[in-house]
Amino acid sequence: MAQARTRHGVAAISEMFTKARAEGRAAFLPYFPIGYPTYETSLAIIEAMAAEDVDGFEIGIPFSDPIADGPAIQMATQRALENGVTVRRCLEAVAELRARGLRQPMLMMGYANPLVAYGTERFVRDAQAAGADGIIVPDLPAEEAHYFQPTCDAVGMAQVFMLAPTSDTVRIDLVAQRATGFIYVVSLTGITGARAELPADLTETLMRIRSRTDKRLVLGFGISQPHHVQQINALVDGYIVGSALVRAAQEGVDAVRALTRALRRAVE
Repeated sequence: MAQARTRHGVAAISEMFTKARAEGRAAFLPYFPIGYPTYETSLAIIEAMAAEDVDGFEIGIPFSDPIADGPAIQMATQRALENGVTVRRCLEAVAELRARGLRQPMLMMGYANPLVAYGTERFVRDAQAAGADGIIVPDLPAEEAHYFQPTCDAVGMAQVFMLAPTSDTVRIDLVAQRATGFIYVVSLTGITGARAELPADLTETLMRIRSRTDKRLVLGFGISQPHHVQQINALVDGYIVGSALVRAAQEGVDAVRALTRALRRAVE
């Protein structure tokens, strides 16, 4: 029988960061959408990544117009929609992964439209009941935190907001005030997608945000290779990889497992 989780929500996410930092590294939170290339295969892929000792997950909820995502994730989420994956099915996937013994924190990542249609309070409560620890809504600015935040606070779920290289001090301060769990720092302006190199001004961007908040910073967009992880390890509390893993899934579970292992071991 799988060992029960002792912490949930914001507390589980905080414990994740504390453990990773005690090991001298940033936490690795891979993104993967439910339903790609099939529903069952997406669960098998997430299980395989969990077995490689990743620290947490972004669980992707497919949406027809993922404006922040590049071609790889757009393709994958469209396939998932064609496979009949819904918000409810994604919540069922989290519950199933918990039943199979997955213990890492999981954050639901999805766009506002389907979550509002589902019902914002209902979604947060159902996500928490399924075993999720937080939510990330890329197209929801911090000014609109009230759609989810009261319920997130009531059940101890994290609500993550994003900052970009173009974010000014007013935006940084607002996000720092309202984000719980961590702040998602977008490494570049534009959409997701693997890049050969990370932006030259990345350190400056991170230092500018660090100067205004002590909340944990997790970097995403463009990270795809072990040397990227080595480059950012001392600068952030965590890193997210999505497009590269989705592309690897075209070659099967073993290809995702191998890339996950390389990204996770890069800083050991």
